[in-house]
Amino acid sequence: MVDRTAPNYHLRLEWVYGYRGHQCRNNLYYTAAKEIVYFVAGVGVVYNTREHKQKFYLGHNDDIISLALHPEQVLVATGQVGKEPYICVWDSYTVQTVSILKDVHTHGIACLAFDLEGQCLVSVGLDSKNTMCVWDWRRGNVLATAPGHTDRIFDISWDLYQPNKLVSCGVKHIKFWSICGNALTPKRGVFGKTGDLQTILCLACARDEVTYSGALNGDIYVWKGINLARTVQGAHGSGIFSMNACEEGFATGGRDGCVRLWDLNFKPITVIDLRETDQGYKGLSVRSVCWRGDHILVGTQDSEIFEIVVHERNKPFLIMQGHCEGELWALAVHPTKPLAMTGSDDRSVRIWSLIDHALIARCNMEEPIRSAAVSTDGIHLALGMKDGSFTVLRVRDMTEVVHVKDRKEAIHELKYSPDGAHLAVGSNENSVDIYGVVQRYKKVGECIGSTSFITHMDWSADSKYLQTNDGSGKRLLYKMPSGKEVTNKEEFKLVQWSTWTCSLGAEVNGILPKYSDINDINSVDANFKNQVLVTADDYGLVKLFRYPCLKKGAKFKKYLGHSAHITNARWSHDYQWVITIGGADHSVFQWKFIPERKSKDVLHITPQETLTESHGEESDSDQSDVPEMDSEIEQETQLTYRRQVYKEDLPQLKENCKEKQRASATKKRVSPPTSSIRLHFIHGYRGYDCRSNLFYTQTGEIVYHVAAVGVVYNRQQNTQRFYLGHDDDILCLAIHPLKDYIATGQVGRDSSIHIWDSEMLKTLSILKGHHQYGVCAVDFSADGKCVASVGLDENHTIVLWDWKKGEKLSAIWGSKDKIFVVKMNPYMPEKLITAGIKHIKFWHKAGGGLVGRKGNMGKTETMMCAVYGWTEEMVFSGTSTGDICIWRDMCLIKTIKAHDGPVFSMHALEKGFVTGGKDGVVALWDDTFERCLKTYAVKRAVLAPGSKGLLLEDNPSIRAISLGHGHILVGTKNGEILEVDKSGPITLLVQGHMEGEVWGLATHPHLPICATVSDDKTLRIWDLSPSHCMLAVRKLKKGGRCCCFSPDGKALAVGLNDGSFLIVNAETLEDLVSFHHRKDVISDIRFSPGAGKYLAVASCDGFVDIYNVMSSKRVGVCKGSQSYITHLDWDKRGKLLQVNTAAKEQLFFEAPRGKKQAIPVSETEKIDWSSWSCVLGPSCEGIWPVISEVTEVAASCLTSDRKVLATGDDFGYVKLFQYPVQGKFGKFKRYVAHSTHVTNVRWTHDDALLVTAGGADTSLMIWTHEVEGHRDTRQCDSEESDIESENDGGYDSDVTRENETNYTIKALSTNARQMLGIKPHLQQKEPSVDERQGVVRGSRPPVSRALPQPEKLQTNNVGKKKRQIEDLVLELVFGYRGNDCRNNVHYLNEGADIIYHTAAVGIVFNLSTASQSFYMEHTDDILCLTINQHPKFPNVVATGQVGDSADMSVTSPSIHVWDAMNKQTLSVLRCFHSQGVCSVSFSATGKLLLSVGLDPEHTITIWKWQEGAKIASRAGHTQRVFVAEFRPDSDTQFVSVGMKHVRFWTLAGRALLSKKGVLSSIEDAKMQTMLSIAFGAVP
Repeated sequence: MVDRTAPNYHLRLEWVYGYRGHQCRNNLYYTAAKEIVYFVAGVGVVYNTREHKQKFYLGHNDDIISLALHPEQVLVATGQVGKEPYICVWDSYTVQTVSILKDVHTHGIACLAFDLEGQCLVSVGLDSKNTMCVWDWRRGNVLATAPGHTDRIFDISWDLYQPNKLVSCGVKHIKFWSICGNALTPKRGVFGKTGDLQTILCLACARDEVTYSGALNGDIYVWKGINLARTVQGAHGSGIFSMNACEEGFATGGRDGCVRLWDLNFKPITVIDLRETDQGYKGLSVRSVCWRGDHILVGTQDSEIFEIVVHERNKPFLIMQGHCEGELWALAVHPTKPLAMTGSDDRSVRIWSLIDHALIARCNMEEPIRSAAVSTDGIHLALGMKDGSFTVLRVRDMTEVVHVKDRKEAIHELKYSPDGAHLAVGSNENSVDIYGVVQRYKKVGECIGSTSFITHMDWSADSKYLQTNDGSGKRLLYKMPSGKEVTNKEEFKLVQWSTWTCSLGAEVNGILPKYSDINDINSVDANFKNQVLVTADDYGLVKLFRYPCLKKGAKFKKYLGHSAHITNARWSHDYQWVITIGGADHSVFQWKFIPERKSKDVLHITPQETLTESHGEESDSDQSDVPEMDSEIEQETQLTYRRQVYKEDLPQLKENCKEKQRASATKKRVSPPTSSIRLHFIHGYRGYDCRSNLFYTQTGEIVYHVAAVGVVYNRQQNTQRFYLGHDDDILCLAIHPLKDYIATGQVGRDSSIHIWDSEMLKTLSILKGHHQYGVCAVDFSADGKCVASVGLDENHTIVLWDWKKGEKLSAIWGSKDKIFVVKMNPYMPEKLITAGIKHIKFWHKAGGGLVGRKGNMGKTETMMCAVYGWTEEMVFSGTSTGDICIWRDMCLIKTIKAHDGPVFSMHALEKGFVTGGKDGVVALWDDTFERCLKTYAVKRAVLAPGSKGLLLEDNPSIRAISLGHGHILVGTKNGEILEVDKSGPITLLVQGHMEGEVWGLATHPHLPICATVSDDKTLRIWDLSPSHCMLAVRKLKKGGRCCCFSPDGKALAVGLNDGSFLIVNAETLEDLVSFHHRKDVISDIRFSPGAGKYLAVASCDGFVDIYNVMSSKRVGVCKGSQSYITHLDWDKRGKLLQVNTAAKEQLFFEAPRGKKQAIPVSETEKIDWSSWSCVLGPSCEGIWPVISEVTEVAASCLTSDRKVLATGDDFGYVKLFQYPVQGKFGKFKRYVAHSTHVTNVRWTHDDALLVTAGGADTSLMIWTHEVEGHRDTRQCDSEESDIESENDGGYDSDVTRENETNYTIKALSTNARQMLGIKPHLQQKEPSVDERQGVVRGSRPPVSRALPQPEKLQTNNVGKKKRQIEDLVLELVFGYRGNDCRNNVHYLNEGADIIYHTAAVGIVFNLSTASQSFYMEHTDDILCLTINQHPKFPNVVATGQVGDSADMSVTSPSIHVWDAMNKQTLSVLRCFHSQGVCSVSFSATGKLLLSVGLDPEHTITIWKWQEGAKIASRAGHTQRVFVAEFRPDSDTQFVSVGMKHVRFWTLAGRALLSKKGVLSSIEDAKMQTMLSIAFGAVP
């Protein structure tokens, strides 16, 4: 058997030759340790010139193009290109990631800059808007973002002398930015007459608002404020690419190859012309300068780095060189010395010393070079050119031996034969020419078998054969030197090769991915000595395989560094190194080859390499070394939890059905029933696909979940309390270290995690926005402040949250395979582990991202659970094969066999561990897993007498374990919760059905018990009285979908899924009789009323069979339905059957013969039915929702007093309607607890309880029926009907007009000129004559539309802003905006001033002096105004304005917070309320601000206005919201009102929860349009 694992060797990056000078600038700096930091390809390099050593930062996955140095000069920020580019902040000393910033930019990150304190980082993207973004980089948060400019931005800098100011420059512009709140506001630099408008390439800020910038023509432009003050002409001969400020002054570098130094006032000190120095050359162009003390670093366009000592400025040291711009393809290694030769499209050939890490020779050729080879004696170097010629040089002095041109197309490959006699030259003309070396390179043969260009060639060891690969994927063999093709495939196998560099052939089949035939591998080289193969591909990956590797999809180790395609890879002559060259990044990488036994020691030396080592994560091999997956886990990995329709889609679906409902809203609809139900008890626990979801709370209660409910169970009183905040399946649950708060994650399109209090059952926070489809694992940190969660999307995204604030701290793609568990390190909150299918990963937080490494276990194991041990580096994980793995710092120390089959759950104690597995055993271990102290087998024999049910089978698979209160709590796959006493007895506390849908449900005719039957192949009897337990259970041969008690309660009929049915004794569940007449599922079964003489059995074949119970014979068959039968009911006399089918037919059959009857509608209403479970017909027309296309009403049941109809539908809603429900879309009360479809609902015989079955959520829920009168009002039912009734009376004409006003007024405005004033089409009407004269008469009250004229016109100059035009000053504004605004006049200063707004001006009017002062920072009409009432913020005003799109640019709608006395702007909040902001309100503490938008969703947003941070946002209502206000005593509760609605809101973390106002308790009240709010005290 061939070894199919990855090879035991490994590569470490040792040196990178080159520096990226092209298309980049300002990317070369000294660090605090006097090392040099720069980048090349996808690698950040830290170069120590004194020791001639390099360190590498390898956190990027594509070309780095920008770099900034932190002011403390240790941390570095780098930005990359790519579809989803990110920024890494890393430590130049340890080369470890400190923070990752992502999810804002696209295309790439062009510039970066730190501010003076180093707290903030600004980045500029390469997208079409050149988006600018300001980050709090340590936390990974965006503070502000805005479109930068329409054209490229080349440089950006913080003003180091003024806070919150930035300058950016680029193509034909310079912009001066200020940050206020979350708004970045630019002012364009004014060039005026001082200088030409031109492209600015670099800049530096100085004191007193002075900015120096370098222009394209070589001038330096000096700015004062935003105006061009003067120019320094001819500072450089042409474009100035780089400018660097330091204590002594400024250094500039330009395309003319000069570096100039200037003092602090920009007087010239000296000039250094690099072209004139020894190392200089014509065309040298400077891209980057860094001046530090007496050293200057210079980076050039052609990838060189010079270091200049100021005293000897004419002798610069050349400390790094690389190839210039142009593709790099040619690579050859010397046969006897540690030398590598490279040749590039820059027409140079270079020889590098692999020992000294230096360039030792260079020669320029006439043509671009595409291939190279060194003769076996090391004397000749042959170079293949792009024009089809080749040249041979002497290696010693680079003099030409011969130049031959026989071809017109590029020579892509050439090789000397091992005996040194021949040179084979492969061209893009599909042929290989053979030349005799001794005959002065005369052509002696030609190989012409290929139909495509030649890619690779190898000689045989005896020089008699040559093999070639070509572009069409063919491998051919030729006799040498004649060039005759060998067609016999057998000869291939006999050849011994001298080298192997071909990418095709049996020996290298394994380098291709398993299912791919595309050859994206550019270069291969085999190391015969160590039997290892290196490959280089188009994705920038260097991979190591075993050689030979015969089967596709072999395992490998892979290394990143090159960003794009790697063109060539070769072993050095003694196999010490691998050399790889990058095409586009034209860099040369030198990797050290390390055999495995040494690599252990190396691990301790270089922490960074652990980031790059990888054990073939991508290699999707046959997995032959992976054990068979356990069936249970297999089943679970198949679950996707995808829904056709999510509850989030409901509002939209309802919107789409608006038309349909308008048409039908003619009848007056019946109001919902007066009685209501309340969830009382749930039988069920979700164990079949969840783990570790069961805990003791502080008070000793037990918390777990089932369906969409978090359950808190009191085992002393046998009662349950419920958290009902979720609306779909909960998949995971975690408990806070203090055991009082719970986190639960649910299924959903945008799935959420709720943090709630187990005592009060109140929502504390909702975390959403980052997981798709569902949340499958969640965990609290040890301090309880953070939560980690894992999503069900295909990348299993991991998110870290600060749950109280509701903020995402970091996120990262977790793994392609399913993750079962996430655990946060209890000692180091920055670290966590995830484990799942075929992996365990160790993560640490880095700013907005996480950096992870796979645990290396030799063979890949699936992990089902994991915990941290007694120190921060110890981790214990349970595998799917029953082992416990013990890890220290990502290294597997040992494994211990713990269970037969998977270890599903594990819990760490103070001194030891407890584990539970599929084998049904609970095991207690000591703290090192050396000894198993005790095992408990879960068996019926040890069940204690106090148990609330029966154990279905011995040794059920254990899915959850936790400890507390002297007991071990165990959850099983079968849906049981057990409490194991340390001394041995086991008490069963809660149980439900196992996996499989529950459909069958029947209540007893006179006892408080019910029966259920499920697809889990069990029939169960439940006690509904307070003892709440399972009384009996019987296993069936098939699953069942229906059951029914006989009228005397002694017999129970059960319909099974194979078309048979049984009648059993209702107490013992023993068979009385059974029949098997049908092939399809039995869908409903009913005894006739009275004596129960007949039994009607409906099947999915579309028939109803009627049996005589006494004689056990079939007496009738009801035929004629078009589809399968869904429901059936008897009439009181037992003579008539009502049948519903899936084709929505309502049919009637006579019993017992089964003759079909046609009964007119008028008659059906008179029939007295013994039960009602049907869903069709006029008396229940209203139970079908508006969106009945996507959802079915699955079940209904009528109370015996025939007043209340309960229904269950596919959305998991239980609804109550008043019966009969005539007219479409009846009003109802709605309850959410089940997750997906409610399959059955039944009232008990006395209507005291409603029992519902939850289909796939396996739960059985018991609800108490609360009749009007003795209902405590604390439970608010959601009383929504699907449609708001339309007959609520008209609107006031003003309201109608305001509701229809459209504020999108940007058709005329261009950004060049900001316009103020009301646009013509907004001026609603002419002022009346009365109003026009009112001004003169002065007879109207002072707060009128127009102000009374003061006695003497005074202008109040406090804080007045001068406009650009010097001679106009706003003195007085007439008018007040009242026509479509409200609550926008306020008193200030104990009534000394009033404040209001009109047009785009905020006005403060002093009543004593009758003078006005103005706030004029808005750019468009103000629509709302409010005052901060908190004494800490006196005279703080917020105003919201109209705006257009929501792209966060200057024209976006915005809210300004300002001081009414001095008119200073305190904060600007740019928002996504497209169109405008129509209401603002401050919270009780004054720190939060609430705003409402005019966008179609009428979004409501909450801000921390001082920081400019958006806390929460949610769609407010489908129709116009007029006002929203905080309660005067609260920071979390507010109310919004508008067109026909009132909503009461609560802020939980970052989520907004809302409830509609309920009017039902007042007779005949209708929901009106609400226009204003006031709050009162509760009497």
